[in-house]
Amino acid sequence: RHNIFRVYIFHHRGVHHILTMIDVQPWAPALTILASIVTAAYVAWRLVLLLAPGLYRGMIKNNTISVDDFVGGPPSPTSAFKSWFLNRLNVGTRVAKKEGYPLKTEDSDKVAGLKVTSRNETGKEGVATTSNNPPVVVGTIRMGFGHHRIAYAATSWGLGEKKGGFLGLGGDDKDRETFFHDFLNIESEEAQLIKDMDKMYSKGSRLASELGGTVEKFWGSLTKSGDEDSLRMTYQFAEHMVPLINGLDKNSPIIASHSMVACAAVAAGFKNVINLVIDNHAQWFVVVPGCLNLVQGPSNYHSLLKMGVPEDQVQIAGHWIPRDLVEGIPDASARRTARRKAGKPLRIIIPVGGAGAQRKFIVNLVGALSGLVKEGKVQLFLNAADHEHMKEAFIGALESNDMDYDKVVDMKGVQSFREKMLTEEPKKNVTLFTYDDYFTAVATTDILCNVADVLCCKPSELAFYPIPKLMIRRVGDHEAYSAMRASELGDGTLEVREVPEAVRY
Repeated sequence: RHNIFRVYIFHHRGVHHILTMIDVQPWAPALTILASIVTAAYVAWRLVLLLAPGLYRGMIKNNTISVDDFVGGPPSPTSAFKSWFLNRLNVGTRVAKKEGYPLKTEDSDKVAGLKVTSRNETGKEGVATTSNNPPVVVGTIRMGFGHHRIAYAATSWGLGEKKGGFLGLGGDDKDRETFFHDFLNIESEEAQLIKDMDKMYSKGSRLASELGGTVEKFWGSLTKSGDEDSLRMTYQFAEHMVPLINGLDKNSPIIASHSMVACAAVAAGFKNVINLVIDNHAQWFVVVPGCLNLVQGPSNYHSLLKMGVPEDQVQIAGHWIPRDLVEGIPDASARRTARRKAGKPLRIIIPVGGAGAQRKFIVNLVGALSGLVKEGKVQLFLNAADHEHMKEAFIGALESNDMDYDKVVDMKGVQSFREKMLTEEPKKNVTLFTYDDYFTAVATTDILCNVADVLCCKPSELAFYPIPKLMIRRVGDHEAYSAMRASELGDGTLEVREVPEAVRY
């Protein structure tokens, strides 16, 4: 017999001995240990669930708004622990502060008529304003390009009768001033918490885009699983962001292009808060309790109502588009029609998002279009933004395919290029836009849309822009629903996930 433990029991005088043979299978001790571990883990988990509601109540006891009332009730013990544990990972044992940082405003050097807030290091309280009415505050967070783009679009409508936007045309409305309030512009420990979170998100987006497959599927599932717990965590994190907005006039209307800004505004006690819902996929964490949530399409609106968002806290408004683009729609459409009738090259603008993802797909697409570019059938406007790795990737693709190109490197250059494109053709069929500053990187796509024929981009906030759109591979499953909205309106395709399919379009 194999693996037998022999136990010998001897009489103390040595007269008798008993040999007892006990068979023990080799996996029996391991199974016993495993069973003990599982039992201990189960008991520990049950204990955690028993304690979780108390931990959760302790976490939310000083909150201004009840997320639980908004979503329809308190969390289960599992959700309570999840919310508490992830909040602990986000902020540790940090106690949320309430007192706002002193702020100051300066005239924007990018958009005439716009005031930009920042922290007043002198410690003086209050923000100077030339109007008797409290300013309209457009709040945002510089996480990727989308939230900033939407925020600047909103400010362009607050600048008065004249056009506002990226073309250097300011407003003349003195009834109220318009403030651009970026949380990351308020140097503080709270702003650093946001930056650390954004680094993780951007890294995840790039990895998912580059690796594809299982990694992309996993990342996609995360971006579309914004349940009640995700709103609980977003709001709880926003309670720590209150000092970033509490230095503003409480009578100011707050227009938020990021749900965390809206959450912080509500937590700070602002009563006139508007949350611009960023995409077309209904999730709890994109809406905010205690404010008016504006959405861009009917399917999102009805889905949010079905989820349980109160009817008086959600409305359909339209798309978040800069004023100069909207007012330029008739002329831009006429130019596109005339160009096609005249057989002129198809102008395609291809921008890169704020996370710098999609490198592999876009580089392959540029290479696949090289034949049409050389034949003079296609012109490419490539916006590498402020990403050095995308600049190098674009240059590598252009040079390896023997494609000649011009380069634009500053705001003055892109504005001049746009003016020429209204009546002229570019000197070369490819123009590469690459910058050192963040603002121009964001603004370029908006500036060029009305002189381009087609916008080729992932279905992000740009899916709602008033230009014919080729919706290419998403970064996050939630973006697919924005492509669907563009397709329903008839000015965009459904998501195109492969380069050959994009070229066929």
